[in-house]
Amino acid sequence: MSSGQRFTQVDAFTSRPYAGNPAAVCVLSSPADPLWMQQVAREMNLAETAFLIRRPDGYSLRWFTPTTEVDLCGHATLASAHVLWEDGHLPPDQPVSFHTRSGILTATKERDLIWLDFPATPPEPALLDDRVSRSVDSPIHYVGRTSFDYLIELESESRVRELVPDLGALALLPVRGVIVTARSQGGDYDFVSRFFAPQSGVAEDPVTGSAHCGLGPFWGARLRKNQLIGYQASARGGTVMVRLEGNRVRLGGQAVTVLRGELLH
Repeated sequence: MSSGQRFTQVDAFTSRPYAGNPAAVCVLSSPADPLWMQQVAREMNLAETAFLIRRPDGYSLRWFTPTTEVDLCGHATLASAHVLWEDGHLPPDQPVSFHTRSGILTATKERDLIWLDFPATPPEPALLDDRVSRSVDSPIHYVGRTSFDYLIELESESRVRELVPDLGALALLPVRGVIVTARSQGGDYDFVSRFFAPQSGVAEDPVTGSAHCGLGPFWGARLRKNQLIGYQASARGGTVMVRLEGNRVRLGGQAVTVLRGELLH
């Protein structure tokens, strides 16, 4: 990869800077070496760095944490769509098709919201692993497995917000990460969640779009609703709108550009 590659850093699932989940986005002019992409992601040291390259039917999209390439990422996809529209790669009214490891994902813009069309990953009940209970150390109401993660329901929103998990124990679990969630105690949100993925190089992810592919179906069934609002209660915090559409989940959120730069190597 030659020098002069521009990148944009975007805060996703938030309407204000320095909140939500930051992602770096690189729109490439030609295919890049995966080792270089991994090195760039490690240098950025964000939860995700996204790499896009144009193709006749949309964009190829790959996501990297500082330590590994992942199969699905919501906030970096939202950030990628935001960059394509904001920087003039595509007209704002033109939907985007992303070709990814998880199939074709689309993004559309509706007023101030970006909506992502993702596969639903509803959890299936799972046995309570001793390592899960030890790492969470809080009363557990439900344990399930999505395609990627453990999903754990705690007894209250306050338990979710106050949780200090054993990250070393979580890192030993054979999953991408662990979602903890509870029904919201206020009227602004239907549910709250947090997401821990030390095994993927991310101790706590600020706002995890892909986790809502499991949270949406889980809480939709519990609350008998097809449209929900989730709040991810990390230190930065972020809001994810959820629409359930059969075996698909639409995730809505806002994004803010906070930094533009250039890679010299």
